[in-house]
Amino acid sequence: MNFNRNLPVTCRKALAILLAICSTVCEAQGAADEARVRVSVVGGLVLSGVWPALVGRASKATGLRIETVAAAPKEGVVPVFRNGEADLLLIHGSDETYGLLAAGLAAPLRAWAMNEHVIVGPKEDPAGIAGAPGITEALRRIVAADAPLIGFRDAGSFAIVHGAFRALGQRPGPRQQLYDDAESPQQVLRSAADKRGYAVVGHIPVAFGKMPSAGMAVLLKGDPAMRRVYVVVEPGPRHPANQRQRELARQLTDYLVSPAGQADLAAADKEAGGPWVFPLQARP
Repeated sequence: MNFNRNLPVTCRKALAILLAICSTVCEAQGAADEARVRVSVVGGLVLSGVWPALVGRASKATGLRIETVAAAPKEGVVPVFRNGEADLLLIHGSDETYGLLAAGLAAPLRAWAMNEHVIVGPKEDPAGIAGAPGITEALRRIVAADAPLIGFRDAGSFAIVHGAFRALGQRPGPRQQLYDDAESPQQVLRSAADKRGYAVVGHIPVAFGKMPSAGMAVLLKGDPAMRRVYVVVEPGPRHPANQRQRELARQLTDYLVSPAGQADLAAADKEAGGPWVFPLQARP
């Protein structure tokens, strides 16, 4: 039975208008869904406020609906991308990203930005590193004072510390090669404080209270040699993303690494009270 025929003319017209409106709304929603990019980002980008400030600019510039589906340490965000729950991953270049690439889950990695590490130590600064021109001189002073240094920590900090020792042309002593014996990575500064020693850590988690640091202070920051690269990870051939998701992920990546995207990153970082995240053009 055609119920529409049994309705008065005015009701049929109203029903037709309502159906047209619903169709338009559904089409608009479908278009929005088609232009959606799901992004998984390492936690510091959100913690600092830089990524939330950039998302609005990126959406306006690209016309994409950018949805942040995960923001956590690498252990939390890499599986989200690997399983196909995210179309794009923003994270430090690391063994995990190279593993995704080797497994066919990631396209060739593209450098996007950098963040900064700092040296944190006892407020009384027994090695006198405050005011040092950079990490190499700070390490020279630490070795000269035979002050404790947590040199074996996460891969990023380890690479920065031992790269600086190589540049210095000096070998660390046993007390400058202490391992991080804290129960979790966020407790490393408590471990350093117990030893009255120093540690190289990310600036963002220290500044935003993710690393308890009673009795400790940031004593050295601002050295470009203490920066690490963030990369954009797009879906590789074995990633679950469909063709449309791959195209949109590439569109967002192209924007992020473009001069316009880098300028928007600098503006977002300033809005977030940085410097926290450095555009690649800011490198010396």
